[in-house]
Amino acid sequence: MPSYLEKRSIRYPIFGLMGITVVLLGILAYYNWLFALIGLFLAILPFYYLFQLNQKHRKETEEYISTLSYRVKKVGEEALMEMPIGIMLINDDYYIEWTNPFLASCFDEDTLVGRSLYDVADSLVPLIKQEVETEIITLHDRKFRVIHKPEERLLYFFDVTEQTEIEKLYQEERTVIAIIFLDNYDELTQAMDDQTKSSLNSLVTQILNKWAQDNGVFLKRVSSERFIAVFNEHILQLLEKGKFTILDDVRETTSKQNVPLTLSVGVGTGVSSLPELGSLAQSSLDLALGRGGDQVAIKQTNGKVKFFGGKTNPVEKRTRVRARVISHALKELISESDKVIIMGHKSPDMDAIGAAIGIQKVARLNQREGYVVVNFNELDTGVRRMMKEIEKNEELFSKFITPEQAMEIATDDTLLVVVDTHKPSMVIEEKLLHVIEHVVVIDHHRRAEEFIHNPLLVYMEPYASSTAELVTELLEYQPKNGRIEMLEATALLAGIIVDTKSFSLRTGSRTFDAASYLRGQGADTVLVQKFLKEDVDTYIKRAKLIETVQFYKEGIAIAKGEPDQIFDQVLIAQTADTLLTMDGVVASFVISNRSENMIGVSARSLGDINVQVIMENLEGGGHLTNAATQLQDATLDDVEVRLKEAIDEYFEGRKKE
Repeated sequence: MPSYLEKRSIRYPIFGLMGITVVLLGILAYYNWLFALIGLFLAILPFYYLFQLNQKHRKETEEYISTLSYRVKKVGEEALMEMPIGIMLINDDYYIEWTNPFLASCFDEDTLVGRSLYDVADSLVPLIKQEVETEIITLHDRKFRVIHKPEERLLYFFDVTEQTEIEKLYQEERTVIAIIFLDNYDELTQAMDDQTKSSLNSLVTQILNKWAQDNGVFLKRVSSERFIAVFNEHILQLLEKGKFTILDDVRETTSKQNVPLTLSVGVGTGVSSLPELGSLAQSSLDLALGRGGDQVAIKQTNGKVKFFGGKTNPVEKRTRVRARVISHALKELISESDKVIIMGHKSPDMDAIGAAIGIQKVARLNQREGYVVVNFNELDTGVRRMMKEIEKNEELFSKFITPEQAMEIATDDTLLVVVDTHKPSMVIEEKLLHVIEHVVVIDHHRRAEEFIHNPLLVYMEPYASSTAELVTELLEYQPKNGRIEMLEATALLAGIIVDTKSFSLRTGSRTFDAASYLRGQGADTVLVQKFLKEDVDTYIKRAKLIETVQFYKEGIAIAKGEPDQIFDQVLIAQTADTLLTMDGVVASFVISNRSENMIGVSARSLGDINVQVIMENLEGGGHLTNAATQLQDATLDDVEVRLKEAIDEYFEGRKKE
C-alpha cells in the first residue's frame, strides 16, 4: 500500500500527462478530425479514472491529517496534565491562575488556583521579583529546581529531591585527610627519661585513639610527633560543630601531668585527588603552626581558611639553633644579592622601623648596601622623632628611600626583606613584591590567610614579642666585622619596648636577652623615652576617646569616636592600651574613623579573651592579646554592631567548647 507521501506524489504526473495528450490530439485533429475525436474519447476514460483516484487520495490525506492533529493535541493535553513536571501560571499580584495536577499533588491539595504565593510558597516571591531564571528551593520537604519565565509569568517545577540527596551523599562521603602534630613534643621530652616519655606517649595515643574511635576516624601514628587521620566530609562537619574539642582534651589532660602538650591540626578537604588532599593538609598545618599552634586550620575550596582553637598564648618554644640557622641562611641570600631593600608595613611603627634598620645593618655587615623603604607622609609622631634623630647620622639617613626610588634601583639580583608583616596588602609598596623575585619575610604576627607568594625564606615566630627581637637575635650570629651603632641599637630597643608596652605584655625570657644584648651595644633608654613622648593634643584626644567608653559584657570596654573626627591608628591603639590598664577591664576595643571611608578597630586583652579571633571575624587579625582591623565604607554604628556580634559569637563558641 503506498505511503502518504507516495499518494501525494500521484497527482503531479497526471497534470503533465494531460498536457502531452492535448498537444498530440491537437496535431492529430489538424490532419484527421475523426481520428482525433476517437482519440479524445479513448483518452477521457483513463483520465477520468486517474481523477477519481486522485480525489480518493486527497480525501484519505485529509482524514490522516485530521487524525494526526487530534492525536498530537491529545498527547499534548495528556503530557500537560499527567507528566511529572509542575507547571504554574501566576498574575502580577502573585496569585496562582492555573497549575497542572502534578504540582497540586505536591502540595497535597486538589487545586491551588486563586491562592496567593505568599500563602502557598513565599520562598518563590523573591525569585520572581528578582527575575531569577533558575534556582533550587524546598517545598513540603522536597527539592525542586524552579525555572522562571518572566514574560509568560510561568514557572516550571522539576523534582530533584533524589538528585540533591545523591549529591549530598557524595559530598559527605568525600575523603578528608588531616595531619595532627604535637606542637612542643620535642621540647617537653628532651629532658625526660624513657619511662616518663613512654608514659606521655601512651597518654596522648590513648586520648587520640578514643577521639578517633568515637568519631569514626582512621588514625595512624607515623612518627613520635605526627599522626595521619582519614575521615569524610560528614565527620568533618560534626567535628567543626564540636569546635574540635580534642585540642582542649589533650591540653587539659597533659597539663594535669605537668606536661602542657598542645596539638596543631592541618586539614585537607574539598578535592578528590589524594596527593592534592595531602598537600592541602600539610599547607593547613604550616598555617596553624605559623599562627602559634594549638589550633586547627582547614583550607576550603574557595581559598578561605577556617580556624578553630588558638585560645592560648603561644608557648615560647623556639631555640637558638633555629635563630642561628635562619641567620646563616639570610647571610647566604644577602651575599648572593647585589643589594638589599627592606620594607615594613604601611604607617610603620617603631617595631617596623627598628627591625628594618637592624636588617640594613645585617646587609652592611655582609658588604652589601641596604635600603629602607619609607613613605615619609605616613609616619606617626614617635617615628618622626626617631627619623629626626636619624637625620643627624647622614650615612644612615641616606639609606632611607621612597617607594619610587626603590622601584628604580631594584634589579633581578636584588633581595627584598619584608619585616613586621606578611600580608601583601599591608606592605608600603606592593609593586615591589612583583618587581623583585627574591623575597624574605621576617614577622612576629600569627600567620593569616593572605601571605606573600613564594618567599625564599620565612622567619615567623608568633610567640616573639616583636620583629625587632627576632632581628636582634639574627644580628648576634652575623659576622663581627663591625659594631652596632648606638642609634641602630636604640631603634631596635624602641621597637621591643613599644610592642611589649615596656616589657609588660608578650614578654618572654628571650625578650630580655635581646634587650640586654642591645643595651650592651650602647642602646640609649633615655633616647627611647624621648621618642615615645607624646604631645598634649594627643593626650587630650585620647582622653576624649576614653570618655566615650561603655561596658559590654563583664570586663569588656568599648570606646567609639565621634563621626566627624579622624584619628590615626597609633592613637587608637594607645587608647585601647590605656583602657586595658583600668580596673576591671580584661579586654578593650576602640572604634574610630581612620579616614573618610575607612574605620579602624584596635583590640587589646590581658590574655583571657582572644581578641585575634574576634578581629578575624571582622576581616582583621593580630595576636591573642593585640589585634586590629580596618573596614571600608561602613559607619561607626554599623561597625559597633558587628563588633558586638563578633564578641557574642566568640563567647557562644567558648560555652560550646
